[in-house]
Parts: sequence; structure tokens; C-alpha cells
Amino acid sequence: MRTACFVDGYNLFYGLLANSPYKWLNLPSLLAHILHVEDPANTLHGISFFTSGVKPALATRGIASQHAQDTYIRALKAKGVEVLMGLHQIESGKAPRFIDKKTPPSRAEQVEIWKLEEKQTDVHIAISMYRLAVRQMTLPEEKRIQQIVLVSADTDMTPALRALRDDFPELRLGVILPHREGVKRTVPGSLKQHAHWMRHVITNDELANHQFPERVPTLKKPAYKPDYW
Repeated sequence: MRTACFVDGYNLFYGLLANSPYKWLNLPSLLAHILHVEDPANTLHGISFFTSGVKPALATRGIASQHAQDTYIRALKAKGVEVLMGLHQIESGKAPRFIDKKTPPSRAEQVEIWKLEEKQTDVHIAISMYRLAVRQMTLPEEKRIQQIVLVSADTDMTPALRALRDDFPELRLGVILPHREGVKRTVPGSLKQHAHWMRHVITNDELANHQFPERVPTLKKPAYKPDYW
């Protein structure tokens, strides 16, 4: 079954890779593995990876975080992954002051904050999945993508899956949650409702077995695994 994967990079990083030794993830290898486990007839025919650039001023390691992201993106592109960039927007705002977990938030206790928001990614993923489905109608049946897999736990993608399920009933839909083994997270039921199948957890062994080599050749200079990864 010819499959195209659409990956929310922000969701992938913070749901699966942050605070782990597996950031140098060989994404094509991992996704091909998961698809084969789900159904040996599945074949990976493309990955679209959506993310936004790191803002060094707000990153834990400053400019080094930006360089690490840039290096990883070069490695992904070298392996045939399509990378599509959104943007981060920072604005001032107000939010309820945190006192402790036993004290509920209150509008009377607000503080000034900086709000960092990722822009364009969700809509870009949704439109890209739908456009791909539309384009398949113009292709001979033997060349069509037969399955779209979303790699995200973001329930904002529910309307996109619902539309695909309604408008293209012959298209199979899957969801891979970027949830690491041993980290308790809520399963997004609205995504599951509109998918034919869902992978709930990615194991540590799978992550360890699907890492890039230290040096990834590219068309220009090689991409080397960041030291602190």
C-alpha cells in the first residue's frame, strides 16, 4: 500500500524526542519500520516534515539549538524528506499567575508574559494532505497514494482527517502518535475516531535502532550529529 507521511515536527520533538538521547532520529527508517509492522504490504512513498525555525533568544542552548535544528534538517533532506518551514511568532500578553497545582487559575491573578506561538504549521499540514488526496484522482490507479499517515497528537488536525475520510472513502488513514514509551500521555480520541488505525507508542528500542550515523552525507558539507545530542 503506497503511503505518504505528514509529520508535525514540533509535535514530534516535544512529544517523542525532547529530554531523550534519540534526537538524531532517522525518520524515514523509523516510519518505514512502523508502517511495515502495521501491515507488511505498506510501502513508504514520501515524507513531508513541517516545522518552524528555533528562536535562539528563547532556546535552552541559544544559537547552538538553532545550529542543531539546521543540521538535522539538512540530514532529513539528504534522505529525501520534504521539509516545509513555518514560523514562530512572539507577542506580549497576559496569563493567570501560577501559584501551585492545588490553586486553580484566576483572572484576578494575571501577569504579563511573552507568548511564543508556532504559525502556519497546522493549516499547512491539513491543506497539504487534502491537496495530495485531490491530486491522486488525476493519476492512474497503479500510481496513486493509497494511504496517508499523520504523525501528530494534535487534535487541531481532526477536521482535516474528518474531511479526508468523508471525501475520499477509498483512501486509508493512519495516525502515529509521537509518544515515547514510559511517558504517560492522553490518547487524542478525536484523531482515533477518523483514522483506520493508530499507533499509540514508539518504544525506546525502536528509537535506538533508527538513528542516523554520526555523519550523514549531503550534496554540500556532511551533516554531523550535534555534540550535545
